[in-house]
Amino acid sequence: MSRSGVRIPSSAVCISTSSTNSVIQPMASLLSKERIVRGPEFNRWLAVPPSIAVHLCIGSVYAWSIYNPALIEVLGVTTGAADDWTLRQVVWIFSVAIVFTGLTAAFAGKWVEDVGPRMVCVMAACFWGGGYIISSLGVTLHQLWLIYLGYGVIGGIGLGLGYVSPVSNLIRWFPDRRGLAAGMAIMGFGGGAMVAVPLKEFFLQYFYRAPQYLGTADAVDMITHSGRRFAEVGGQLKEVVVAGASEAVHILTPGTEALGVYVVGTGSAGVAQTFLFFGVVYFLVIMVSAFLYRVPVPGYKPRGWKPPVDRDSSKQMISQKDVHIDQALKTPQFYQVWIILCLNVTAGIGIISVAKTMMTEIFSNTLPDIVDVAFAATYVLMIGMFNMLGRIIWASASDKLGRRNTCSIFCLIGFLLYLSIPVAAHQVNLNPSIFWLLMFYAATMIIFTFYGGVFATVPAYLADLFGTRYVGGIYGRLLTAWSVAGLLGPLVVTSLRDRSLMAEINRLAKRVSPDEFVKTFGAGVNDLEILVQNKTVTLAKLMNIAPEGTVDPTSSLYNSTMYVMAGLLIIALISNLLINPVHEKHHIKD
Repeated sequence: MSRSGVRIPSSAVCISTSSTNSVIQPMASLLSKERIVRGPEFNRWLAVPPSIAVHLCIGSVYAWSIYNPALIEVLGVTTGAADDWTLRQVVWIFSVAIVFTGLTAAFAGKWVEDVGPRMVCVMAACFWGGGYIISSLGVTLHQLWLIYLGYGVIGGIGLGLGYVSPVSNLIRWFPDRRGLAAGMAIMGFGGGAMVAVPLKEFFLQYFYRAPQYLGTADAVDMITHSGRRFAEVGGQLKEVVVAGASEAVHILTPGTEALGVYVVGTGSAGVAQTFLFFGVVYFLVIMVSAFLYRVPVPGYKPRGWKPPVDRDSSKQMISQKDVHIDQALKTPQFYQVWIILCLNVTAGIGIISVAKTMMTEIFSNTLPDIVDVAFAATYVLMIGMFNMLGRIIWASASDKLGRRNTCSIFCLIGFLLYLSIPVAAHQVNLNPSIFWLLMFYAATMIIFTFYGGVFATVPAYLADLFGTRYVGGIYGRLLTAWSVAGLLGPLVVTSLRDRSLMAEINRLAKRVSPDEFVKTFGAGVNDLEILVQNKTVTLAKLMNIAPEGTVDPTSSLYNSTMYVMAGLLIIALISNLLINPVHEKHHIKD
């Protein structure tokens, strides 16, 4: 009997329950692991394309720096306005996404072993695509927390689910070529940025709308109040920004009328519409890929292949014995590999998070004819390409070199390459030559092959140490190292950069003529802190009025960061050299 006194027939309840079950059960069956199991007759190479497609979609996270210039100029559009977000604020969105990627992978690695990759991949489509759509709303409403929730938290969960779904599956399809399998499984993740960069650049430009232009800075009467610039528009005072010549190379976007004064909030940086578009595209591609997944029968072996005997040499260190997920966490080898992954990723991911901005800050003022907006975008694209190539090349090479030797190469050579970057940045200021740009470019591209390589080598490293039976779950838990690195890398880069930036701004402000300072910014040097806070004063604008012969310090903003990253790789090298085979007491007893 209901509260209203109307009796609900039991048959109706049965019909309702039956109807619900009739919908849920077929859906669960459609996504079940058992439905996609295939035997030796299945062409195992058909399992590769959907895995790469999923990782191409979620791997676009490495193109995050493409969004940075637009996000820090959402209101000002041509340059940052007082209420626009800072570089540190938007870089942390990327960090949150990586944190939730690793945390999700920690449990999803075991879950995918239970339910199969199709169900996990369907969930990835919903979270990754949905996160983009929520972020679009956050930009439109100018609510940063919505972007953190959408791209960072929800999108990060989708990343973690999509990342682990194919890895252990392909390793099982290719037990004879573990390194190659791991490389193929996550090759797309490195290449995601390569595909995403030109597409996202195109749509950011397509949706871009220039704000209302008032005229040159000399022709517009402006006042400065509380560090902000205002001008009269239609009888009302409205906030404005001034786009100067020194900022044109990396701030102004095609479609802007001219350098000068623009009304805040009257244009569009195009980022909200771009988020929405890609949210829909990624959802559709990942969903289709999920239904193309297939898994091998237990104990699958390629025709004609025989498992090798255990080899505990320092070069190969491959064991055919399995270790349970929970037992793996009790071994020192798990934490040694964790340190290798965490510190290598920390070093690389910090640069990835600010790649486009870093390229322009180091070289745009010294080589303006070469390093412009398009060049910086291409740099991010090349990062994706070398990241992808590193995953397949180094993973395959590790089958011959051994995982430990391969990881030693990453750490030792990477150490030297990070030390070379400050040299290039310093020399290009003294002698603006393309040689130093090429040196910087080559060093960072090799670094990104190592970055992709360590991701592709570690799953095979784990399979060598702990066996293939639970490698997906063990790898998932190891990816908590990625979460920590996602915080450490951008934190180190942005903190050290901001510290260097403020030191240089204070130094330059003392060298500028006080009268020239007031004339340019509408306030005195005593108000420097609030002027910097509201983006009225920037390093580039100070250089416009600095005494002749003043060396632009912008290219040196990342030097301290590179020294720290080099030090981290030495710690990772020591951890790698101390790894020995897993003791037999941890093996599962047959």
